[in-house]
Amino acid sequence: MHAISLRARVFAGVAALALLSSVGISAAANGKPSYTKFSMFPQASFLNCVKPHPSSPAPTVTVKVKRDDLNDRATVELKGFKPNLDFDLFTIQHSPQTATGAADPNSGVGLAWYQSDLHVGSKGSGHAKIRTILLDQIFGLDKDVALAPTNTFHLGFWFNNPADAKSCGFTGMTPFNGEHTAGPLAFVTRPSARTGLGPLCLDPTSGSEGIFTCNP
Repeated sequence: MHAISLRARVFAGVAALALLSSVGISAAANGKPSYTKFSMFPQASFLNCVKPHPSSPAPTVTVKVKRDDLNDRATVELKGFKPNLDFDLFTIQHSPQTATGAADPNSGVGLAWYQSDLHVGSKGSGHAKIRTILLDQIFGLDKDVALAPTNTFHLGFWFNNPADAKSCGFTGMTPFNGEHTAGPLAFVTRPSARTGLGPLCLDPTSGSEGIFTCNP
């Protein structure tokens, strides 16, 4: 009885290793990067409204994304902010900044998906975790308005409270929170200088006339 049980356990272990090996081979054959890390950058006109003091260095935002089998995991880390600020994080189609940080002539963000709230605590730091489709495949569509599948390879977050940006000259509201009463865009990603795509595309491919798309 004991010998049979031992042989069964050994067989199960070998089978499990074979399954794991096949999964690993499949992932390797796919050839796609499984991890990325990138920064988000402040909108210059509202920088003083996210810094603890006017003389403070610019806050930093780091995003880490890991590819998984069914979806992806992203961690967003904020450091060096004015304490007790709240923001609303979206994946967006277009960045209003160029690869160098200059203002893009197209100041819009295009299609946007609400992903998470962000909170900066009393020590000026905060973080959030997102689990969804992100790398290479994130998109939205709407047949009712003839919107074709549209990728959102950028990230941006908006002041949740418009009053937090008032001292930087902001007036009015934007729709970028759950109540559609948000403030302006605070931080955003920049496109790749080579491909023009946002950092959530890890597998760019060059088509006709040198225009890059993302290989899903």
